[in-house]
Amino acid sequence: MENQTESSEFIFLGLSSNPQLNIFFFLVFSTIYLLTLSGNVTIILVIRKEPSLYTPMYYFLSHLSFVDICYSTDIVPKMLMNLLMKKMTISFTGCLTQMFFSLLLSVTEVFILSAMAYDRYTAVCHPLHYIAIMNKTLCAYLVMGAWIMGFLFAIINTVPTLSLQFCGIHKISHFSCELPPLLKISCSDTFFNNMILLSSVVIFGLGSFLPTFVSYFQIISTILNIRSPEGRSKAFSTCSSHFIVVGLLYMTGMSQYMKPSSMSSMTIDELFSIQYSILTPMLNPIIYSLKNKEVKKALGRIFGGK
Repeated sequence: MENQTESSEFIFLGLSSNPQLNIFFFLVFSTIYLLTLSGNVTIILVIRKEPSLYTPMYYFLSHLSFVDICYSTDIVPKMLMNLLMKKMTISFTGCLTQMFFSLLLSVTEVFILSAMAYDRYTAVCHPLHYIAIMNKTLCAYLVMGAWIMGFLFAIINTVPTLSLQFCGIHKISHFSCELPPLLKISCSDTFFNNMILLSSVVIFGLGSFLPTFVSYFQIISTILNIRSPEGRSKAFSTCSSHFIVVGLLYMTGMSQYMKPSSMSSMTIDELFSIQYSILTPMLNPIIYSLKNKEVKKALGRIFGGK
């Protein structure tokens, strides 16, 4: 208990201890990271440059892309460095910093997705009042609220971690600093930390999921009343892809932070983390933007395509 956590290092045990397999992982995740950066940066630049995309939906999309860039950058570069090292380590300060921004950005993302769901609900269910409801002030407040929720969630869970003690060799059964694996290796009593984590995940998770679920439920109900089969098919194809991504994000993220430690599996935990912290930021620009005809047309005009 006399060890000073300030001068200690944490050792990551994942993804693999096989050097050849680590090279393969390095190539795979390097490609994913480059795709994430290029896709999201493209979306932001196109939305900023194309006047026809100055709408609430694309305003939220640009902020979602920015969050995805930050989220992926918080996790992947350090992971790539460790994959090339014989010893996968991170300092105590670096670990807490990575964890803080991971908590901040993940919760900010789900609340921005809630704002996007409400925007689509207003557009589909109240089209005549859409412009009046989704004004610039409301959009700015929704984005600001998302960042505030993320910051509160990160502060609530990071501050109690500062008082934890870590004894002996600090080995984290993961490839990044996430709170549940960090609590497992502490030699302090973590009951209070676990209760804070569980309570905050339930409150913030439901606070963002319920508006999203209600919005999509109302959208689907409205779509079912559309007489044209082509109209229903088009609307369902758009909403279904959005809802699948949101559902996967909530299921993997909340299960990771809410399941008992007795049910933990290093492989499952890492797969879940890869899905919501690495794959989702790459898929978001594809599902939310690059499949959109308006974005394709804007890309064509900007880059001189037909």
